[in-house]
Amino acid sequence: MNKNFMYGIGAVKYKDFVVGYIEKGSFDLGGQKPEAAKIEAEQAPGAPVLVIPQSNGSIAPTFNVIQMDYKNLHALLGGSLHYKTEDSEKKNPVGWTAPQTAILMQGPWELSLVSGQSVLIPNGTLLSNLGGKLTLTETAKIECTLEVAMPEDGSQPYGVFYADALPDEWKQYKLPAAEAAASVQAKSRKD
Repeated sequence: MNKNFMYGIGAVKYKDFVVGYIEKGSFDLGGQKPEAAKIEAEQAPGAPVLVIPQSNGSIAPTFNVIQMDYKNLHALLGGSLHYKTEDSEKKNPVGWTAPQTAILMQGPWELSLVSGQSVLIPNGTLLSNLGGKLTLTETAKIECTLEVAMPEDGSQPYGVFYADALPDEWKQYKLPAAEAAASVQAKSRKD
């Protein structure tokens, strides 16, 4: 594998939750480009004489989740799950209703890439809504934006690492492997 490239979303993880299927072509790292103040002088009309950095660039990943089972709706949008009366163990939801207040999924996130790296985000907040088109050629989707904020300890807002070369100070943000997290999810869905 050529380690000079980053590509392909393998999994988007929040704590022990793996976000469902993401719409092809919808994932974008987003964010803002770095900003700088350009100081210009009358004597140098072709270019600024000084560039003062104002802010670093940032990321704010956006993506559309198309796996619309009731448990995924509940996990990403909040609200309530509904069950048949005879389903006393609440294993198989039969419906979902929207929340009255916003859900807050805030904390560590991991973008696990097919190319082998992971983007670790110690302090991300997911903003999501139900969207998309209801046609015979498209599906409804959960439109998501992952806002990246400075961690409480003032450290870096995100980092990119190979799992086998993770610095000690970032190991606390490495989330369970997608397979392990998915099995935890499956077990909790059975409970």
